[in-house]
Amino acid sequence: MFTGIIKGTGRVVALKRSADTAKLTISAPVLTELRPHTGDSYAINGICLTVTKAVAGQITVEVMPETSRLTNLKQLKTNDRVNLEPALGVTERLDGHFVLGHVDTTAKLVQREQDQNAIILSFEIASQYEDYIVKKGSIAIDGVSLTVTQTHARRFSVSLIPYTQEQTTLGDRQIGDLVNIETDILGKYVVARQRKEAIQ
Repeated sequence: MFTGIIKGTGRVVALKRSADTAKLTISAPVLTELRPHTGDSYAINGICLTVTKAVAGQITVEVMPETSRLTNLKQLKTNDRVNLEPALGVTERLDGHFVLGHVDTTAKLVQREQDQNAIILSFEIASQYEDYIVKKGSIAIDGVSLTVTQTHARRFSVSLIPYTQEQTTLGDRQIGDLVNIETDILGKYVVARQRKEAIQ
């Protein structure tokens, strides 16, 4: 379980691919403070992955085919920056929203708009996910907990404050980039229940 509150960003320092699998090594100053161990769960760009090796300031994770197919990890290159969040401890505050690290799909950035101190990002998403995205609802984009500000047919927008722009990778995203999307788990259950009742 995660919250979507990013603890820091890291750099991909090693990347080995084989068909639809991959092994990533990520280096980040924040990892020295977090002290990850083998077997820990970390959200990397919002994807829950298991640490297979941990050394000072670095973690290595392995990516299975299902994860490669559903996420933007297949586009990662050495030296790319990624968002990092360790799994939530039971005594920690829940500052974002419930994020499982189970990415639903990717969305494409189609517009960047400056709004005084904020940046509005608009994304295009496949129509089958529209029911799970509502105005003022929660969404995780590359693992970052955000509030949906607008929704349109196959599109939605979020707004980034300066802190989020600086402390996550979202401020670097350019038109055409793919991001990982995890819709709100509570919304998924509501929609699933409504659809089941409609069939009965």
